[in-house]
Amino acid sequence: MVEEKEKMPVLAICYDFDKTLSPDDMQAQGYIQSVGYDVEKFWAEATELAKGNDMDSNLAYMLKMVQEAEGNLILNRKVLEAYGAKVQLFPGVEEWFERIRLYGEQCGVFVEHYIISSGLKEMIEGTSIAKAGVFKKIYASSFYYNERGVAKWPAQAINYTNKTQFLFRIEKGVPDINDPAVNSYFPPEKLRIPFRNIVYIGDSATDIPCMKLVNTYGGHSIGVYDPEKGDGLVLQMLRDKRIRYIAPADYSPGGELDTLLKEIIEKTAAWEKLERRHIAAKKKSE
Repeated sequence: MVEEKEKMPVLAICYDFDKTLSPDDMQAQGYIQSVGYDVEKFWAEATELAKGNDMDSNLAYMLKMVQEAEGNLILNRKVLEAYGAKVQLFPGVEEWFERIRLYGEQCGVFVEHYIISSGLKEMIEGTSIAKAGVFKKIYASSFYYNERGVAKWPAQAINYTNKTQFLFRIEKGVPDINDPAVNSYFPPEKLRIPFRNIVYIGDSATDIPCMKLVNTYGGHSIGVYDPEKGDGLVLQMLRDKRIRYIAPADYSPGGELDTLLKEIIEKTAAWEKLERRHIAAKKKSE
């Protein structure tokens, strides 16, 4: 189903999750340790599994999770959500989403928050922020569960290239991942959230396709970094023209990221007023 375009302009803020909202990979914050694995060894073996079988790296880690759960725990949705509840978040993340939404409202812009992640949807859904209902939609890898509720097979595997399809779904207001309407033509004035009103926040090379796409069509790409680990990676992405802005992954009020997003909201409000004048004038000429 295609969502109706609102009268008020909408700004979509899309986030990667691991090392963007959280300081580490979600699987490394309890799950890997619970199946008796060293974190580095787990990821090294998942990488070898992918390379040795011409396998998508996300499918490889998901298979590894299923394999290593055997004899250690029952891998079901409840267990994954419980691990998600333990995931740490960067400073200010808990209050960020509502604060930014309210600022948008003050400026006449409706702000929506989305997750587009290669991590696990079930774990993300277990976090305090997801339980608070701050996300319009969570696009992430997920499992298929058998009749006993045990994870058996990937239902969705999201990698760095197929992440981009979700930006088009957001743009056109076609949120259902199985809805072919995402391939339909929409006149520019009918797009629910044009790319100029999309913000993508990520931390690494796996976010580059989304960042480049957003940049190309006039949106806003932001590279965030853990202040304790340094900004070398995002600086390189900036030099390579993959992103437009960088900021520490600190979501606290008055911080660099907070200020940047508010400026983007203000620009969106001003631009959309002018765009509506342009559309009205265009209609008169028809």
